[in-house]
Amino acid sequence: MYFTDRGIEELADRRGEEEVTLEWLADRLREFVDLNPEFEVPVERLATWLARLDDEDDADA
Repeated sequence: MYFTDRGIEELADRRGEEEVTLEWLADRLREFVDLNPEFEVPVERLATWLARLDDEDDADA
């Protein structure tokens, strides 16, 4: 188990029943980066990966 799995598990446990929009998620990611600019690159990579999940050309990236 990766260290980050703990945070992912907590998210699933605490908010797993909620429904959110991708707009809400994008706003939370922007807010997080505003508060923690050192995480801009990882958040950008995560957002890009999520945005391209259905792109066959980027499946291995």
